[in-house]
Amino acid sequence: MLHNIALLLQYRGSAYHGWQRQQNAHTVQEVLEAAAAKVFGTACAATGCGRTDAGVHALSYVCNFFADTKIPDDKIAYALNYSLPDDIRVLGASTVDSRFHARYSVVKKRYVYRILNTPHGDVFQRDLAWHVRSRLDIEQMRRAAEPLLGEHDFSAFCASGAQTKDFVRTVYELDIVRQDNAVTIDICGNGFLYNMVRIIAGTLVYAGTGRMEPEDVADALASCDRRRAGITAPPHGLYMARAYYESQIDWK
Repeated sequence: MLHNIALLLQYRGSAYHGWQRQQNAHTVQEVLEAAAAKVFGTACAATGCGRTDAGVHALSYVCNFFADTKIPDDKIAYALNYSLPDDIRVLGASTVDSRFHARYSVVKKRYVYRILNTPHGDVFQRDLAWHVRSRLDIEQMRRAAEPLLGEHDFSAFCASGAQTKDFVRTVYELDIVRQDNAVTIDICGNGFLYNMVRIIAGTLVYAGTGRMEPEDVADALASCDRRRAGITAPPHGLYMARAYYESQIDWK
């Protein structure tokens, strides 16, 4: 009997060309599916809760696949982790309703973007945070973030090549926090466009360094013109933090 199995993953994206399987590219999905095939004895096509770009990390990432197995939920993570590299970990597993879909069942997502705000950087964080040398003005960044809250057309914060005709998204939360030399942008919304979080991060950094005024961010949003917003922040500072579902999953 086929069971719909959801997994809670964590991965460091530095060595991968994102989540989604691609030709001639090393991806998280490819590696996970290979491990699942060993554990369950058959090919398992995993569906992820969203795409992540090359170099992007995940603190919490949900995927699901169907498998005919008698392995209890609380043993699946151990079995998969034995066959996975150290930069991908399964944190939990759960047999879910057959209708559950890791992507289409999502009601909202949370991302964090991490910035190291020091003059000279840190060799141990070089692929885990964006190094910004200029001192960031957190209050200016927060003022610039205010217009982005709520439902808007985020065309100005979408990279070219996006395969969508609907650019309207809702941002529920957007906060910027400094702790010593670490600055974190925390954003939660009902969905995000191609590179939207990274463009928001780049725009807020422009505001924090004085290259844009908070009012400029509101103008860029209203213009729907990508050229009016800031740069696309590098991928290695971005982390998928959580995917939310209507029914809470009982991870084992």
